[in-house]
Amino acid sequence: MNFLGYRCSLCNQEYLANQVTYTCPKDGGNLDVILDYAAIKMGDARQKILGNPEVSLWRYLPILPVSDPGYQGTPLRVAGGTPIFSPPLLSAALGLKNLWIKDESRNPTASFKDRASAVVVARAREIEAKVVVTASTGNAGAALAGMSAAVGQKAVIFAPKTAPPAKVAQLLIYGAKVLLVDGTYDDAFDLTIQASQEFGWYCRNTGFNPFTAEGKKTAAFEIWEWWTGMQAVYSSMPLKVFVSVGDGNIISGIHKGFKDLFELGWIDAIPALYGIQAEGSAAIANAFNAGVDTITPVSANTLADSISVDLPRDGVRAVRAAKESGGSYILVTDEEILKAISSLGKAGIFAEPAGATAYAGLVKARQSGIIKDNDAVLVINTGNGLKDVKAAMQAAGEATVITPNLDSVKKEVGNIND
Repeated sequence: MNFLGYRCSLCNQEYLANQVTYTCPKDGGNLDVILDYAAIKMGDARQKILGNPEVSLWRYLPILPVSDPGYQGTPLRVAGGTPIFSPPLLSAALGLKNLWIKDESRNPTASFKDRASAVVVARAREIEAKVVVTASTGNAGAALAGMSAAVGQKAVIFAPKTAPPAKVAQLLIYGAKVLLVDGTYDDAFDLTIQASQEFGWYCRNTGFNPFTAEGKKTAAFEIWEWWTGMQAVYSSMPLKVFVSVGDGNIISGIHKGFKDLFELGWIDAIPALYGIQAEGSAAIANAFNAGVDTITPVSANTLADSISVDLPRDGVRAVRAAKESGGSYILVTDEEILKAISSLGKAGIFAEPAGATAYAGLVKARQSGIIKDNDAVLVINTGNGLKDVKAAMQAAGEATVITPNLDSVKKEVGNIND
């Protein structure tokens, strides 16, 4: 393990691993994990990774700040390793020659958040934490509950009472203690921190615990391996990555992963990162478009609950992820998100609203000319559509009800055959 300590993302103050746990004591800035790049370069980390038969995020242990957690065969051990595929129907619909989808809904609890929770739970076991707690609109909580259940770790989840029932069901079925807060995600977030301080629980909160980004950066490592294998065909063509953004931790985590690879000399350039936000939850996009790092809270209102955040807790790093990589931010409406759910579904991809937001952003970028015919584009679907069946039904419309006879079927045949 090549874990040296932390660096504040605001003031650049550095700390040893045992000096801090969550954020910078000086200014509250999010902490970046510092790896020993020199030691990694001198060793055989790259060879170990590329020669590792394991298909999960744990193949990247040589460049992660945790030790091997063990637990082979459990959901904790199989997080990550999600597929990347090229959907011909979507490529044709958008007129794009080089389009791929990375489907994070294939994770054990069906969302991107399993990556962060797997690494956080591994860290919790290292420091012998008795209880891990998080605030969540559903996915982060389900991921923590599932990863914790796999290893017998106690977990407590604070979620707004408006969280989709399917997500709440996941929390409960995994055996976590679930506390539904009569308030927003931000209320749940603040209460979680208070509870962790009061009871000594280990807090997983996104944009607060530095190990969440370390889990999410593994998606960048997988993209790197895949894109390296594609270079024989695509030569030095730059890659553009589209990802939905709420609190900002996924895009900042992916950015951290690519920065690690760049520092190690394993890539020559960082792919352009495009953050897609719902118009009703646009605090990070607002800051990016204003050319500032300061995040001004909004009153979030979007059907994409997973990215509905008043005050993004990883907003500064999320702004920098797009700016430093040569990407941008794009805003989409709830209506455009619903259309994206439908479009993805007709191509065989079932995405929840937050997952479809990234594709909605690509559609808009294509319409505005930001993305050209020959650009190489990877869209990340962050969660499965079964997480929010209500939204899926809004996108799909109602099923046709018929009486149980052939005449009723014949009336519909014309619509089917057209």
